Amino acid sequence: MANQYAALTGDYTFDTAHSRIGFVARHAMVTKVRGSFNEFEGSAHLDGDNPANSSGRVTVQAKSIDTRNSQRDEHLRSNDFLDMDTHPEITFVSTSIKQTGGETFTVAGDLSIRGVSKPVEIAFEFTGSATDPMGNERVGLEGSVVINRKDFGVSWNAALEGGGVLVSEKVTLEIEVSAIKNT
Repeated sequence: MANQYAALTGDYTFDTAHSRIGFVARHAMVTKVRGSFNEFEGSAHLDGDNPANSSGRVTVQAKSIDTRNSQRDEHLRSNDFLDMDTHPEITFVSTSIKQTGGETFTVAGDLSIRGVSKPVEIAFEFTGSATDPMGNERVGLEGSVVINRKDFGVSWNAALEGGGVLVSEKVTLEIEVSAIKNT
């Protein structure tokens, strides 16, 4: 049987207009706040014959955080959270890629937030490939990983009167990528 990914081998650039890097955190122990980063760039090398030879990297501008609340966004940009003046970028660089199923992959790599790098493993699903109306070859991937923000020095919080804290330590990072094959 032929490898379904062989024809996808090549270098790709994220189409940021059709991609999303977001997050979800629990607020006041009762609800979830969702947000995204509006400025980022990413690239990947895909080896369809041997996914272990694939790689990827993403650079996010911390200032581009958007939770649809300007006061909260300013607080998240401050030293209490992302400290964007000192650490303007959040980065991820893959270190290994392993195919775990027909359309699933684990991408291990180094995530750097606020100047602290930690290894993480992100579960990805290949969502398809297509040639768009402009003739570009595209691939789609979706993934997520749960991190503890304190591991990256993002430790600000406030106690709630009835117990618990204002912001959860666990944050889910969500990645939805449409990438265009470089010609």
